[in-house]
Amino acid sequence: MALESGNGTGNNQENFEEFYEKWKDEQKYQLDDLITASKDLEQAQTDQLPSSLPGLVDRVIAHYEKYFSIKSEWVKTDVLLLLSPPWNSPLEDAFLWVGGWRPTTAFHLLYSKSSIQFEASFSDLLKGKEIGDLGDLSPEQVSLIDKLQRRTIKEEREITEKLAKQQGRVADREMVELSHKVSELTRVEGESNGGDDGGVDSVLKTKEEGFVMVLKRADDLRLGTLKGIVGILSAIQTVHFLIAAEELLRKMHDWGKEKQERESSTQGVS
Repeated sequence: MALESGNGTGNNQENFEEFYEKWKDEQKYQLDDLITASKDLEQAQTDQLPSSLPGLVDRVIAHYEKYFSIKSEWVKTDVLLLLSPPWNSPLEDAFLWVGGWRPTTAFHLLYSKSSIQFEASFSDLLKGKEIGDLGDLSPEQVSLIDKLQRRTIKEEREITEKLAKQQGRVADREMVELSHKVSELTRVEGESNGGDDGGVDSVLKTKEEGFVMVLKRADDLRLGTLKGIVGILSAIQTVHFLIAAEELLRKMHDWGKEKQERESSTQGVS
């Protein structure tokens, strides 16, 4: 997809949102394929994995890689748009971290799904039967996941600190001097045309460039965490993990939009 230059324009929003909607549509098809594969595995009378399973997992991961690759280009065009996506619901915004999902959330999701599947298959596990899903994580896998989680927590904190530092630059000397200068011009001239546009744009540009670096690092951590977890899990476990992740993200969006629509209807009636 061709990228167009600009800064905070509606056209940028429309173009990226169009890509994102198409990306989500394709993700929905992949989710259906994952669910079908999961059901086929449950009904299979053999321990042998279908030959198509690794390819399906690879396609899903490649789809995530495509999203972050395209997003990394759009970040250069309009970082503010991607830090606060207007297509999100207020519910999604409440859980937003640097323009997306918090990487450590992936581990909470993994352990939650593992607990659910462990309880569902507890009697079979007591009999020594290998289930193969997330309820059947090996000690080695748990150890590797723990190490990955610790590294992710450390980097997530570093990024959060960099974001806080970048946000603090809103009140640095450069910004305070510029806001005073423009305010003085407004008082003298009686109206504001944005003041010294060239000065404003150049100052804000340096602030946005800082956000670009933070968002790119956050997205790298998101993708790296996803691939790191998948690299530890078996193919069957990966299918269950990806289903849980995609279902949660999609339902959070749906619930948020439904809540927003209900509240808008209520306000309209009152």
